[in-house]
Amino acid sequence: MAPSPAARVRRAAATLATAAVLSALAAPAALADGGSPAPAAPAPVAPGLFGTGDPQYDGVFRQSLALLAQQATGVTPAPQAVRWLAGQQCADGGFAAYRADTGRACDAKAGEFTDATATAVQALAATGGNEQAVAKAMTWLTAHQNEDGGWGMAPGNPTDANSTSSAIGALAATGKDVAKATAKSGRSPYDALLALQAGCDKNEDERGTFAPNDLASAAAALGMLGKGYLAGSPAKDTKDAKPADKPLKPLECADGDASAKPQDAPAAAEAVAAYLAKKTDANGGYLKSAMPGAPEGPDLGTTADAALALAAGGHRAAAGKPLTWLQSADAKAAEWAKGNPGRLAKLVLAAHAAGADPRAFGGTDLVAALNETGPKQQPTGSATPEKKDEKKKDSGKGAGVWWIVAVFFLASTGVGFLISGRRKKNQP
Repeated sequence: MAPSPAARVRRAAATLATAAVLSALAAPAALADGGSPAPAAPAPVAPGLFGTGDPQYDGVFRQSLALLAQQATGVTPAPQAVRWLAGQQCADGGFAAYRADTGRACDAKAGEFTDATATAVQALAATGGNEQAVAKAMTWLTAHQNEDGGWGMAPGNPTDANSTSSAIGALAATGKDVAKATAKSGRSPYDALLALQAGCDKNEDERGTFAPNDLASAAAALGMLGKGYLAGSPAKDTKDAKPADKPLKPLECADGDASAKPQDAPAAAEAVAAYLAKKTDANGGYLKSAMPGAPEGPDLGTTADAALALAAGGHRAAAGKPLTWLQSADAKAAEWAKGNPGRLAKLVLAAHAAGADPRAFGGTDLVAALNETGPKQQPTGSATPEKKDEKKKDSGKGAGVWWIVAVFFLASTGVGFLISGRRKKNQP
């Protein structure tokens, strides 16, 4: 059933809001304020937190990515780091971007986010020892699933591709069947993403994409596979056989049939993967900045997301192209990610999924660089983090300004810096 005009308006508004949040981070630092470097941020006061940048807008997200990257590369995270993340949880199970005072209650209507909660679930499920926290977070996600089967950035927000894909990653991390994780309407997260995907009614260069930009398309490419950030790496080459390279299958459109589009998750995943591969090829191995009006330039974070998604889908050759570019001298990826745990983690996870060595990434040991941004990890064995105090009260710092938090939420995860005057005051 086609959405009503009112529904289309709401969806368009959600798309624009998501674009403002996720694309406002695309311009390289050299473009901000005439290329002057950002002032050094003060060291965080919270022990166990990765990075020294202000965690106000991305603390939970960068911590989760860092823990996932350590898990992917065989590094046992420091229990202190895992405890920090678990301690950020609100009483109802959700997660805010960052809670400076975990003794204050969260604002359930204005301070908790799907992306933060879902990514925290992936990290806590991977590290182990916080099963109760994971279960509460999944209950929160289930309670805030929209009727179309997807999720918005915050409770009550219209569905968007990024948040829905993050939630799919949480479902996968906890062993849930994504297709069966339906809303009361009976629609699944896959149904929600399928409704957002461009079909044969679009120009050839747009078919298979997800609005509003390539960042959303890269996220949805992973979500349609039913996977999260810890997508795993392809089987290692053996003496007798090599891992297969899955061929790309672009969306096929018959003449005059403008209504055709992918009908299920596998077909949708293939269509968006073909788009990402074609787009990175056209640019010489990378995806460009997704921010409307920003000068064109490489977006290293979104390029890393695309490499991860392509590798997770079995498209080894296609994933190798953006990964090779990221390791090139032109990309300057190591310089871009230096000291930033979210960015370092994204590069590590992309390399891991594509079967590359993140310890020798364009001449840089990304794993060592990531470890240096956080508390000392365990050399051997597995972490058994102490469970957080379930009676700890929550905080809602930032209540009533969730959209401000959202705009900067991913600032240090690898999709770029903020533009011009916003950078100096608000950039994490």
